[in-house]
This record gives sequence, structure tokens and C-alpha cells, in this order.
Amino acid sequence: VQLQASGGGLVQAGDSLRLSCAASGRTFSRNAMGWFRQAPGKERDFVAAISWSGAFTYYADSVKGRFTISRDSAKNTLYLQMNSLQPEDTAVYYCAADATNSARRYQDENYYYSARSYDFWGQGTQVTVSS
Repeated sequence: VQLQASGGGLVQAGDSLRLSCAASGRTFSRNAMGWFRQAPGKERDFVAAISWSGAFTYYADSVKGRFTISRDSAKNTLYLQMNSLQPEDTAVYYCAADATNSARRYQDENYYYSARSYDFWGQGTQVTVSS
């Protein structure tokens, strides 16, 4: 099973980027997926998550209104559209997927925010925003 993140790069403040996360080895169409990021010297932080159906999305306050998470289950791919990027968005971005497929857990919004909920992780893609 592999999650391959791509789309990172060096941009200026105010620019946009679209990250992709292609899954292979199994389908995640019935699983929650999310994006986390880690800046140098800091812990890995939640960015956004999406329910298995795509009907529910969750965002960190710092990215709400600027980032949009989406998924294409037919392509087994997760996306993160990032607009109005700021220098504080600079980090390595990781995609993740859980393996539980638990309706009970999915009803708890907090489940999506915790890195411990996710079982599979991509290798990360660097996003650097210059001022």
C-alpha cells in the first residue's frame, strides 16, 4: 500500500498550489483521508480531512477559507487546493488514510483531527512560501 503525495513547490505569498495524493495497493473509497503538515522543529499538525463519501470536510482554523480538500474515489486520489498561501504555510505536507472503516468512529468529528487515527501515510511533499 502506498500513498504518493505530489504538487509541492516554491511559491510566493498569495499564490496557489494543488497537492495530490495517489493511493495504490488498495482502495480507500470507504475510508477517511486527510492532510497534515510539519514545519521544521515543530510537530505534525492537522490541516484538513474528508469523510469517505466526501460529504463532510474538516479544516484547521489556520487554513479555513483558503484550503479545500477533495477526493476522487474513482481515481483513488486525494487533493488539497491551497489558495492565498502565506509564509506560515511553509511545511512538508503529508497525506494520510485510515483503515478502520468504522461508522461509529466517523461520527466523532475529533476522530478526523488526530494523526493517531490514520494508518497509512504518504512520504510528504515540500511546500515553501516566500514573502
